[in-house]
Amino acid sequence: MNMFSVGFQTLLYKEMLRFWKVATQTVLAPVLTAMLYLLIFGHVLEGHVNVRGVNYTAFLIPGLVMMSVLQNSFANSSSSLIQSKITGNLVFILLPPLSHWEILSAYVLASVVRGLTVGAGVFIATVWFAKLSFAAPLWILAFALLGAAILGTMGVIAGIWAEKFDQLAAFQNFLIMPATFLSGVFYSIHSLPPFWLTVSHFNPFFYMIDGFRHGFFGQSDVSPWTSLAIVSAFFAALAGIAINLLKRGYNLRH
Repeated sequence: MNMFSVGFQTLLYKEMLRFWKVATQTVLAPVLTAMLYLLIFGHVLEGHVNVRGVNYTAFLIPGLVMMSVLQNSFANSSSSLIQSKITGNLVFILLPPLSHWEILSAYVLASVVRGLTVGAGVFIATVWFAKLSFAAPLWILAFALLGAAILGTMGVIAGIWAEKFDQLAAFQNFLIMPATFLSGVFYSIHSLPPFWLTVSHFNPFFYMIDGFRHGFFGQSDVSPWTSLAIVSAFFAALAGIAINLLKRGYNLRH
């Protein structure tokens, strides 16, 4: 079936309209939260922390942008699926002749749009606080797109697995939030003790943020090519899991 069938386009439009109609909550609120992080951490640590010649506020902004992209991409697909399951309207997505790839692609693409929209808003709101360079814009775009797609896919998996909002909240609070905050958003991992430095290298979120930050400053904790390979493999694995769950109808067809 053509990936751009009417069914796919309709589902994609529905998912994008869903978050845009409440943009105050889904876009403006995360931008405000990121600004508060910048004002608090920037005020406290500016002048005390310098990361490889980059002042702390400038170092922090790309991390906050990417964190916002990741968290909102996850929230879009996961909240949509759990709401559809609880309200009972998921049947209207399962009944039409949509392939598993079309369903996954529509949810993920809508999540990417929301994540990038929030990320752009955070960048516009915070860029005035520090002078940023754009050493490698293509790396910025590549990691922003991949990161949003990964978290959108994780949101699909979480939405399929969860049967109530409490379970989805646990997934976000005990997996997504710790992995995001411990990925180098607020610090360079080379400032960590050896044990935690090693642990950080097993966190795929670290590679997304480190590669994204490389696009601004042309320097990173690991090679951007290494980060790209790890992030791409992680996305492929998650997409495979999501497709398998959709094919089996796990937690969907009952």
